[in-house]
Amino acid sequence: MSPSSRPATFRLALDLGTTTLAGRLCAADGTVLAEGKRSNPQAILGADVIRRLEAALAGEGERLRDLLVGGIDELLGELLRQAGGERRDIGRAAACANPAISLLLRGGDPARILFPPHRPDDRGGVMLDPASLGLQLPVPLYLFPLVSGFVGGDLVAFLHSRPQLVSHSFFLDVGTNGEMAYFDGARWWTTSVPAGPAFEGGDIASGMAATPGAIAGVTIGGERLLLDVIGGGPPRGLCGSGLAEAVAAGLSAGLIDGRGRILAPEEVATGLSRYLVVTPAGAALCLHHDAAGLLLLTQADVRAFQLAKGAVRAGIDCLLARAGASAALCREVVVTGAFGLSLRPEVLKRVAMLPAAMVENVLFTPGGALAGVDRALAAPDGYDQVQRLAEQLKPYPLSGTPAFESAFLAALDFASVPH
Repeated sequence: MSPSSRPATFRLALDLGTTTLAGRLCAADGTVLAEGKRSNPQAILGADVIRRLEAALAGEGERLRDLLVGGIDELLGELLRQAGGERRDIGRAAACANPAISLLLRGGDPARILFPPHRPDDRGGVMLDPASLGLQLPVPLYLFPLVSGFVGGDLVAFLHSRPQLVSHSFFLDVGTNGEMAYFDGARWWTTSVPAGPAFEGGDIASGMAATPGAIAGVTIGGERLLLDVIGGGPPRGLCGSGLAEAVAAGLSAGLIDGRGRILAPEEVATGLSRYLVVTPAGAALCLHHDAAGLLLLTQADVRAFQLAKGAVRAGIDCLLARAGASAALCREVVVTGAFGLSLRPEVLKRVAMLPAAMVENVLFTPGGALAGVDRALAAPDGYDQVQRLAEQLKPYPLSGTPAFESAFLAALDFASVPH
């Protein structure tokens, strides 16, 4: 199957995430003309996909689809403004999404994913008629194939973004759903874990997307916390990478203990104790203060991060065990996601999100799924390539299994995870 197209100048790639919608417009020669992201408006009916599927089952399916299409439409409008183009200039369009978002866009039966055996009606890639969706596009929208009811087209797109595969490679897409894959040179193992929205700045007291004003990095300079803010200027909140770096800095400075507890000011003997404050909800780490108020890392934020990183770490450990591999065997660890800027290897090691043996081989690929969608759009047989890849991926359900639950509990603390 060749991509549905017409003579035009732009190709549109979309990554429809649970928390974040991302898009890219490219010229025919591959030049990136515009990139952007916005929050997924479906979040008003649930921060996670389970709540949204339950809402769809209760009769909110059409509303959920309309919310998603509205978000896509707004994102597309912004991309076209950046590129100085019009909708009629789009000649090819494709999107990837996790299984739940794909189902909600297509209007399928949510029970197929919510309940065992968790198999969607159709896992193949599909051409969607934009008019039937209420989406103003001049060409059909290709939706990437799924692997299973818990491993989606977003992972397929991420893997497709790598034209050259190295044996013993591990791939990790960090987001509300942590999707991952291991390739031993001949076979694929894939899974996903429920990480929650913390990596994308969701459900965090001062959380925000990785946009201007977001704290994306935190380091220690003497007895000061130094902030790296996207776009410069005063910080407005924390994106996913900023959350991870704030926690890592707190651990390194002795402001947070190995179990994730933020200490009280009187428990810290250094000048860094001035960053600790006590609120009605307990101790917190004050990252910035001005006339607008305090920008805090709260105890609840740290717990949300622990749950997210614990799920990811448990997924990594369990998937490698299932494949009969080890962290030391991984020659390349490719990481992408909507968390913001690249996470420094020392941060990943400090918060124990990845085994130490994997940290040295980490390669960050911003917008990995978008790159994979655009690669499929660029090739005459791109959709066939994607379908063949999806059929090679073997899914392994981990969430809820005894092995995963045990690994998850072991991965929650910052001090007890074996390296």
